[in-house]
Amino acid sequence: MGAPTRLFRTSCLAVLLIAMTANSAFANDTDIQEGVASYYSDRFQGALTASGEAFDQQALTAAHPSLPFGTKVLVTRPDTGQEVEVLINDRGPFVKGRIIDLSKRAARTLGMLNQGVAPVMVTLLD
Repeated sequence: MGAPTRLFRTSCLAVLLIAMTANSAFANDTDIQEGVASYYSDRFQGALTASGEAFDQQALTAAHPSLPFGTKVLVTRPDTGQEVEVLINDRGPFVKGRIIDLSKRAARTLGMLNQGVAPVMVTLLD
């Protein structure tokens, strides 16, 4: 095998590995991601989400950095056991250490309105 062919194959493999890593929101091939959740400010009510839908604080929706739009996830607070099912329809959060941004209704269901953030586990349902 010549040097150009090896270089091409190595480059293709590198691109494939990067693409697979970039699209995998969950580590170690699990369906659970752990981190911190936050929720949207009221000022985003009615604004367009990345999926093109108008944001609704009363819908059970969320933003995630990489999960496909339309993905359903279960968000659980391990410290209280409270949980809520949400639909991913936006991108974010854009704050280091946060893994999901919830609508106000979802945050209320998790009992996190006063704190603004809470530790969570996000489990894929689809």
